[in-house]
Parts: sequence; structure tokens; C-alpha cells
Amino acid sequence: MFRTALRAVLSAAVLLVAAPAGAVEISVTQWGTSLYGAPYAVAMAEGLFKKAGVDITSIIGSGGGGTTVRNLLASETPYGDVAIAAALAAQRQGLDVIIVNTGTRSTAEASLVTMPDSPIRSLKDLEGKKVAVTSPKGVSEMLLLMALKQEGVDATKVERVASGGYVNGLTMLEQGAVAAAALIEPLSIIRADKYRTVVSYGSLLPPMTTSVGITTRAFAKSNPERLRAIIAGRAAGVEALYENPARAAEILTKAFKLDPAVAQVAVANMIGPRMWSTGAFDRTELDRTVEGLRLIGEITGPVDWSKLLDPSFLPPAVQGAK
Repeated sequence: MFRTALRAVLSAAVLLVAAPAGAVEISVTQWGTSLYGAPYAVAMAEGLFKKAGVDITSIIGSGGGGTTVRNLLASETPYGDVAIAAALAAQRQGLDVIIVNTGTRSTAEASLVTMPDSPIRSLKDLEGKKVAVTSPKGVSEMLLLMALKQEGVDATKVERVASGGYVNGLTMLEQGAVAAAALIEPLSIIRADKYRTVVSYGSLLPPMTTSVGITTRAFAKSNPERLRAIIAGRAAGVEALYENPARAAEILTKAFKLDPAVAQVAVANMIGPRMWSTGAFDRTELDRTVEGLRLIGEITGPVDWSKLLDPSFLPPAVQGAK
């Protein structure tokens, strides 16, 4: 029923728009290196953005965090899919941004790995050991602390070491500098035969909002139809991805320069946990992420979602969904 309603909304939007707006460029965190951006790749390849009324021609990628926010603020079309921590940080820094849609809502692509012959078999075994995370107060550290708390492991007994990146962390692991390292798909699939998984976060932690679409209030006010078209096109990309994972894998093979077999496994792994959201906000899943951000000290005070979330640009069929 939901899919049928969404298709009807998108079809109506197409009829109302005589021609796509001028070609635009938007920002997506970890573009080409993680699966956050898969719906955008599908929507571009299948012409879904154009059908919604906007011609997305390219994506500005980044390593995440504040870089993605800076990229979108400097863009002619200041819309970006960013980690929720980056969105909240931008708001705390006084930037007049709003969150207009949910991007991803699962930690299924993240994991913690060790060497095949390592004695580390569980999170409890990490007590007194060093673990490589990408950066202090980053997502990889947040997920580690959330998992340790979930399993009742004393986080003060696990030393976190900032590696500067996933590949760097794996190098530290191979050299024996750490007992485990954070990893993310599709890199974890590409190197599946080199490491042993200690924990897949998606199987341990409940659904939570991990990325969101943001823009400036000024852009939302001056270009509401373009913003709605971007969000509708992405939502259509999500639906297309779920309906035809094989086709989505073909698209990611080209867009992200992946081996076809790797792309197929990567997409299949995200279908079950419904990693990609069509955009609707879920306060419970938002609050779960905030609790994780509190664990790393990224957030200390309350979060007033009423001042940050604006669902009015979502397709009507998505606005009331949970």
C-alpha cells in the first residue's frame, strides 16, 4: 500500500513539472566508499530525479563529518546527505540548517573485525586491549561504545586508538598494534577472507538514524519545489533499490567501481535491515543515535527536534510513515 501511494505521489509530481530544473550538484557523505549514497546512484541512473523535477548531474563526495556540511554550504544547491552527528554539530555551531529527510536507519554496514587467528571472540575479550576507530568522537567510536554498553562490557577497560581511516585501522590490526578494528561495507566484503568478524553492529544494535538530508532555511524558503524534487527523487531511488536489488547492484558496480559480486552482496546485506529510509522521521530512532552521541561526548544537552526537523518537504505518502 505504501509503495503504491508513493508511486502515485511521484507520478503526480512528474505531471506538475513541465521540465526538470537546471542541472544541479548535491553533497553525499562517503560517496562511492560506503552505501549511504546508493539511492542517489540508483535515482540518477534510472532518471528518477528528472522524473521528480530536478536534474542531479553529479555528487560532491567527502570523507564525512564537517567536510560534507562545508561542501553543501558552498554549493549552489545546498542539500546534502550527512551523518546525523554532522547535522547536529552544524546546528550547535550556529549554522541555520534544517533536517528535511532521513537518509539511513541501520548500522548494518558497520562491524568490528580481528585477525583470523586472534583470541578475540567477543566484545568481552576486548577488555585490556586496544581497538582502532577511525577518529575520536566519530561514528566508529560511537558504535563501539554502544555495543560495549549493550553487552555489559566496561568501556573504560577498552582503549580506543584513532587510526585516521578504515584502511589505516586494518594496517594497525595486521601489524599487531591493535586487537580489533572498525570496518564498513563494501570494504568488509572485499577483504572478507583476511579478517574475522567480532561483531556486526546491525545484528546487535536496534535501528537508529545514521544519516539525514539537510539544507539551509534560506534555500528551503527560496527553492521549495527543487528541494521537494530532490527528496522525492531520492525516495523513488530507495523504492527502486528495494524492488530490484539486482539492478541496484549493477548500478553500484559502475557508480562506485565495485566488483559485480561485491556489489551484489553489499546490496543484499542491506535489504533485510531496511537500511535506506524513504525519508520519514522516526523520533525513537533519532533518539537512539543521540544516546550514542552522548556516550562519545559529542552531545551533552537536550536536542530540540522541533527546531531541527521539517517534514513538510517530504512526499505526502512519506510524511505520515514511521
